[in-house]
Amino acid sequence: MEPIDIGLWVTGGMLVLVVLGMRVAFAAGLAGLIGLVWIFWAKKDYGFDDLGWAIGVAAKTAGQVPHSKVSSQALSLIPTFILIGYLAYYAGLTKALFEAAKRWIAWVPGGLAVSTVFATAGFAAVSGASVATSAVFARIAIPEMLAIGYNKQFAAGVVAAGGTLASLIPPSAILVIYAIIVEQDVGKLLLAGFIPGAFSAIIYAGLIIGMAVVFKNIGPPVRGFTWKERLVSLPPALPIVFVVLTIICFVYNPFGGDAWGTPTEGGAIGAFVVFLMALYQGMRWTQLKDALIETAKLSVMIFTIIWGVLIYVRFLGFADLPSAFSDWITSLTMEPMLILICILLAYAVLGMFMDAIGMLLLTLPVVYPAVMALNGGADVAAADSTFGMSGPMCAIWFGILVVKMAEFCLITPPIGLNCFVVAGVRDDLSVQDVFKGVTPFFIADGITIALLVAFPAIVLWLPSLA
Repeated sequence: MEPIDIGLWVTGGMLVLVVLGMRVAFAAGLAGLIGLVWIFWAKKDYGFDDLGWAIGVAAKTAGQVPHSKVSSQALSLIPTFILIGYLAYYAGLTKALFEAAKRWIAWVPGGLAVSTVFATAGFAAVSGASVATSAVFARIAIPEMLAIGYNKQFAAGVVAAGGTLASLIPPSAILVIYAIIVEQDVGKLLLAGFIPGAFSAIIYAGLIIGMAVVFKNIGPPVRGFTWKERLVSLPPALPIVFVVLTIICFVYNPFGGDAWGTPTEGGAIGAFVVFLMALYQGMRWTQLKDALIETAKLSVMIFTIIWGVLIYVRFLGFADLPSAFSDWITSLTMEPMLILICILLAYAVLGMFMDAIGMLLLTLPVVYPAVMALNGGADVAAADSTFGMSGPMCAIWFGILVVKMAEFCLITPPIGLNCFVVAGVRDDLSVQDVFKGVTPFFIADGITIALLVAFPAIVLWLPSLA
């Protein structure tokens, strides 16, 4: 049997395991190890005496992956970005941000829900994890929405959908993982997420206002705040802006010349600044311990997925499946843009059965080379490309598109992680309630993705200035 055939069989088996409920990390690691044994044994013509040799070589090959890949300095960004979010919560920045948004925005139809969306967008700028964002605002925003008569399901859906903004708005753990997989500049990808993230928040807000106008019982406006109350609410929320500017200015020297440091160092400085703010706000040892433990839990979950999937990716390299898939994609007679849309739709389907990080780790080693080949190659100039952008810019554009699809997958049943988190935080909500509440936001995400595909400048303008 040819290596490509082995790759297809093993990949099919892995997908079956995932659908049956096995965690992506373990399904991918197991499939990768079995695939490596199969390929090495096939090279010896399946001799019974060579099976032990094949198992030994496969085990050594798989065993080298976790350390060689996860020891990458760039991956140290992930725990620091997650820690920033949890420390910001204990520093009181979340409540201050929500209160400011409420006082300035809540007067519009569905105003408290719109305030929640913009507050989650602001918190996403200091939190690298969608799960953390959803958990925090489920505690803060949902009680206030329910207190003034919001529909319970709709309030939960707003928080779950708003939490997904942390996937795009830097600092973003998923963008860091994408950059490492495809070997692109982490800083430029993080910069590229700002405008699409804000764009997504605006479309969410527009959807909420439209629904509140049509369905009067969904979200009554909140009025009565004086200009003095609004102005007083701004200073407690300004530290969020300070932290974001600290990270950006450190990574991109605003005065010209070389950067002051790496994204990893910028993330560490951001975490230290938020830590000082939390201490100033009176954070106690118990709260610091909780923040560290939650950061460790989420980081370990992400790194476990990375370990398992990278073993499978190593197997894919031996099976030569990525280059075969790339050749097949480029040989299709369909329009390249139509092929790209079909790839994005495939992500929407996969997201129903996989978590966002596992999905990207599993698919990008195969899909990314194919998309780059569609555009004309990794080094193609904009004038000679299919999509009208250079190879590096295409890598950034496609990265934002797939991360936006990953956002979409965080709220799609049956695996939508944000929905489970919101239901877990709120005893009065079932997972079914949250899934019903996020349904309208599928439309908003579809509109956002369509506009990002049609107008790549939304994504590429900031990175082009870097």
